[in-house]
Amino acid sequence: MTHHVLHMPCDEAAVRRLRVGDTVTLEDWLFGIRDATQIAMFDKGRNVRLDLRGHAVVHTAPNVKRVAPSPDAPVGYAPLCVGTTTSMRMERFTEPLMRDHGVRLIIGKGGLGPASAEAFRRYGGAYLAVVGGAAALETTWIAAIEDVDLDDLNPESLWKFRVRGFGPLLVAMDSHGGSLYATVGERVADRRAAALAVLGATD
Repeated sequence: MTHHVLHMPCDEAAVRRLRVGDTVTLEDWLFGIRDATQIAMFDKGRNVRLDLRGHAVVHTAPNVKRVAPSPDAPVGYAPLCVGTTTSMRMERFTEPLMRDHGVRLIIGKGGLGPASAEAFRRYGGAYLAVVGGAAALETTWIAAIEDVDLDDLNPESLWKFRVRGFGPLLVAMDSHGGSLYATVGERVADRRAAALAVLGATD
C-alpha cells in the first residue's frame, strides 16, 4: 500500500499510479456534485462555467450558510457540513464526466459499477472511498467554498471547494480494473455457495 498526496488538478499519469488499497490525500481543489447537478448537465444540456479538467469530484449536497463575502468566503457561502452520499445511483454519469469534462477522480460511498470501472480504465480515473458517517471530519478538510455554479439547484449546485489535507481516502477502484467492491462481491458469493453446500441447500 502506498500513500499519495495529489495537488489538484492532476494528470492521467498520476492517477494511473494509483492501485486499489492505496490511500490518497487531496490538496488545493475539489468539486462537489450530486444527482440534480448531473441531470442538469447531461440530461438537460445545461452548460457549466467551472473547469473540471484534471480534478476530483465528491458526491455531496453540502449544508452551507450565507455569509458576507470575504477572503474566506469569496462567493458568500460558508460550509456547515460537507458529507458524502452514496454513489451508485450516479453510475451513468461517470463516463460523460470523464469524457466530456476531464474529471479524473470520483469520491463517494459504496462504490460504482462495471460501466464506471470501464471508464476509469479507458480514460485514466479512480474511485476514492470515504467511510460513511464521517461528514464532521470531512468538513474540517474544507478550507473555503471558492465558487459555485448552477446555484438555482442549491444544495445540489456545482461547488468548488478549497481543500487542505482532504483525506486519507481509500483507492477502491483503479484504472487497471481493480475494484474492492468486485473482490468483496466474489468472496461473498463463494462463501454463500460454500454455506449452502454444507446445509445441503440450493438457490
